Amino acid sequence: MSKHILVTGADGFIGSHLTEMLVEKGYKVKALAYYNSFNSWGWLDALPQDVMQEVEVITGDVRDPNGVRVAMQGVDQVYHLAALIAIPFSYHSPDTYIDTNIKGTLNVLQAARDLNTSRVLITSTSEVYGTAQYVPIDENHPYQGQSPYSATKIGADRLAESFYRSFNMPISIVRPFNTYGPRQSARAVIPTIITQLLNGNEEIMLGSLSPTRDFNFVKDTANGFIEIAKSDNTIGEEINIATQQEISIGELAQELIRQINPNARIICDEQRLRPEKSEVNRLLGSNEKIKRLTNWEPLYSFERGLSETIEFFKNNLDKYKANIYNI
Repeated sequence: MSKHILVTGADGFIGSHLTEMLVEKGYKVKALAYYNSFNSWGWLDALPQDVMQEVEVITGDVRDPNGVRVAMQGVDQVYHLAALIAIPFSYHSPDTYIDTNIKGTLNVLQAARDLNTSRVLITSTSEVYGTAQYVPIDENHPYQGQSPYSATKIGADRLAESFYRSFNMPISIVRPFNTYGPRQSARAVIPTIITQLLNGNEEIMLGSLSPTRDFNFVKDTANGFIEIAKSDNTIGEEINIATQQEISIGELAQELIRQINPNARIICDEQRLRPEKSEVNRLLGSNEKIKRLTNWEPLYSFERGLSETIEFFKNNLDKYKANIYNI
């Protein structure tokens, strides 16, 4: 029988792609979406009808332990993606990051322990490493909380580790490097460049251009979750999902300008700059461990991924406020 899987944060960017991929692979999927009075299921509303017919949607809030426990009843595995992720907003509202990212993760862990959930995947982030002290960054790299966001993700990861070690819970910590693709928020760097260019802007507002990032196409990230869950070798492990390639923000911007509007130029926007000690200057991940423990391989080249991303935003620009900087 197909495993019954709960995806928290299923209404978000990565979560919606993961939900769609799980259905396509024949899993039974329960999707936890954030409750709101608009009855919006986020990006789940954009999925094909034949996919959504196979998804049981539950609305709630990971900060509520009772709601999390109810959502997790009857599932074999939980993929916990629900989180607050925008780094600039974490400077503004750190309390909400603690409540969502740490307490929300604790709620999932407590429910999984009580319900004897057979597998738990906790979503981490490459931001827990801070600026690379060596490259490629493997899973033994030191942690450094360079923003309130990254500090809360470090805390959530260590909570997950404690439940594995204290209660022998079947937990894996999944650590994607920078994911991009269709449906991503315009606050992320690739969408913010693309939306400004497609909106006809001749001056593209960006923050620092020198940091480098290791970009995963979202479908490769989603497939990484599934492959990690399929392998018993990943229990108790922290695992990067990375391409082991890097590009600077400046080089990335110039490539997108070349493809969309060669007449545009880059302008530094002070409000988009991170505080100096908070900026993560280099992220280049090692994917040796995920390749060793699972059957995962990245299927999308950066060129193919960018092409699909640009095409999505061309067809969905009306869903984005391209002239507003969204922290």
